[in-house]
Amino acid sequence: MLRRPSAITKHHYETLAAWRYALRRFLRFSQDAARGAGIPPQQHQALLAIKGFPGRDFATVGELAERLMLKHHSAVGLVDRLAKRGLVRRRVSTTDRRRSEVRVTARGETLIRRLSAAHVHELRNLRPELRRLLDLVEHS
Repeated sequence: MLRRPSAITKHHYETLAAWRYALRRFLRFSQDAARGAGIPPQQHQALLAIKGFPGRDFATVGELAERLMLKHHSAVGLVDRLAKRGLVRRRVSTTDRRRSEVRVTARGETLIRRLSAAHVHELRNLRPELRRLLDLVEHS
């Protein structure tokens, strides 16, 4: 468990700034990779949220809104755009007719698999730096 530092030092500021910079570089990589694959970054994030939803192969529109930190109506629009591109399909839940289940299509699977492989590779490249930064925070 990390202990709470009694005083924030210059070292803490430098470490936090370096950590944030590393995260921003990864996020920029992710945005560029999505655009390079022909989709907006938010659509990539939605595909990943659906594909990576714990314990099942779909997410509801409400769950997507929560995971992507969007308002419900914005998530509906995002799902509509993904469906129009043939990357997801939506169907009414068999257990609760008020909910829509969103699943990734075969076309979406191909896209998210390719993007995820690139992201895993990038994270492996960043791993030593992120580990070093976490160690700095833990030992400060």
